[in-house]
Amino acid sequence: MAERLVGKQAPDFTMETAFGDGTGFGKVSLSDYAGKWLVLFFYPLDFTFVCPTEITGLSAATPTLRDMNCDVLGVSTDSIHSHRAWINTPIDQNGLGQLNFPLAADLTKKVARDYGILIEEEGIALRGLFIIDPHGELKYQVVNHNDVGRSVDETLRVLQALQSGGLCPMNWKPGDKNLEVK
Repeated sequence: MAERLVGKQAPDFTMETAFGDGTGFGKVSLSDYAGKWLVLFFYPLDFTFVCPTEITGLSAATPTLRDMNCDVLGVSTDSIHSHRAWINTPIDQNGLGQLNFPLAADLTKKVARDYGILIEEEGIALRGLFIIDPHGELKYQVVNHNDVGRSVDETLRVLQALQSGGLCPMNWKPGDKNLEVK
């Protein structure tokens, strides 16, 4: 059985990245996000079909997320060179176009393994999305089968609920009251 991660310090990482604008490469660590919220999401492979719908959807939502003191980092087991090529491929040719966040390369598969979403026999990650708070605590995780994309709206709603600081009932949305314990 997989170890529980929610409520604990997020597994540390350092990975190489391809910049979202397609111009170059960098390196990122969990500590780079100290003091901010982080939406860390994994996807199976570059140049596939469901992945670009999620990646470009999260890219479009990134300005809203940044207004909420939240950064975004995408991760797969592909190389930074594959990431850069995918970013620099036009959308009408199954590319991503420019993104508002970097894509990280988990070539060793250590990060996907540490987050409990590596499909060992295939060497790729499941669709895992994690929200990490400004202190490095993992507050939320959702893992999907690779055939089903995730919801940007639900990611925003959950982040808003976490940031509300209270108890949020089912279907809570911004403007709703938090639960009061009597």
